[in-house]
Amino acid sequence: MDFISENASSLTPSLTLAVTNKAKEMKARGEQVFGLAGGEPDKDTPENIKQAAIKALNEGATKYTPSVGLPALREAIAAKLKRDNGLEYGIDQICVTSGAKPAVYAALRAVINPGDEVIIPSPYWVSYPSMVQLCGGTPVLVETKAENGWKITAEEFENAMTPRTKLIIVNSPHNPTGAVYSEEELRAIGEIAVEEDILILADEIYEHLIYGDATHVSIAALSPELYNLTITVNGFSKAYAMTGWRLGYTAAPAEIAKAIKLSLDHTASNATTFCQYGAIEALNGEQTFIADLKEEYDFRRQYVYDRLSKMPKIHVVEPKGAFYFFIDTTELGMGSLDLCEKLLERYKVAAVPGIAFGNDHAIRISYCTSLDVLKEGLDRLEEFCKKS
Repeated sequence: MDFISENASSLTPSLTLAVTNKAKEMKARGEQVFGLAGGEPDKDTPENIKQAAIKALNEGATKYTPSVGLPALREAIAAKLKRDNGLEYGIDQICVTSGAKPAVYAALRAVINPGDEVIIPSPYWVSYPSMVQLCGGTPVLVETKAENGWKITAEEFENAMTPRTKLIIVNSPHNPTGAVYSEEELRAIGEIAVEEDILILADEIYEHLIYGDATHVSIAALSPELYNLTITVNGFSKAYAMTGWRLGYTAAPAEIAKAIKLSLDHTASNATTFCQYGAIEALNGEQTFIADLKEEYDFRRQYVYDRLSKMPKIHVVEPKGAFYFFIDTTELGMGSLDLCEKLLERYKVAAVPGIAFGNDHAIRISYCTSLDVLKEGLDRLEEFCKKS
């Protein structure tokens, strides 16, 4: 008897985790590995946030909260959304989750029926298609182009639609490419979504990590019609270096928020209680950490871009957000998994194969590591490119 469900059988392993785990195994054996595969800030969580959680823990914040989070945290999130994004939400429209990843999944569970199609621009964050499949939906992958900055155009969106299209995922700033959608681009996509009554999942987890002349725009803020079609997902992992705290949230129209709440009632109970007090401090406390983090990452971004732009046989589009480069490796003449395995085994450099993001002719590297690691890692990558 086959005990495994069709949904579970359709899933593939996370290649980002696979690369990270292999690099850790090599380090455990005493090998020096130059990690350019990371997806989390290399900074510690700010002290004021840690102290707020410690204080809450010492004062007995160890019991259940509402499944959607502490009212005080949801009030702080509502204030942040108004302040930073021009969005008005009541706390009953906000659901706190154990990370932004569960927030995306809870949102999809709330709206996707078996057979519904979800448009996902490719390259994509690794878990989107699998989450859609777990909900019984069908991921429709739309290949984007480097010449368009790795962003789906309104025309590509429209051409991908069918009568079964239920939702489009818009991730800006984007993982893995660092693309940032302009207001004009979002309005064009939004116009089609409104006309065809298609939901939008706006993943904005990297919103504070934007560089140069780029600005972050929340698509839900562009019109009342888009507000009523959009589920905004965000969290604390990237901007506040709180990856291990596992805190994210959704902000959605009331009917969808109610459905997300019901799902959380029966699955998650609540995000860790004392961590939620840390999140309240993150939003209400001193915000200089974000500006400092952004400034440092922008310096690293420019350094890496300058280095990559001069390397043979690879091509790169300048990223405007997040902390990744998505490198076109077509001229190296090998699949991305093979490339990353050789890079790790021979040159001790960890990168993520582009196939994990839907593009087998690219790799993703991260610059959320020290300049020393970046310099040596890029030196080795350049040597690899020259000898391949």
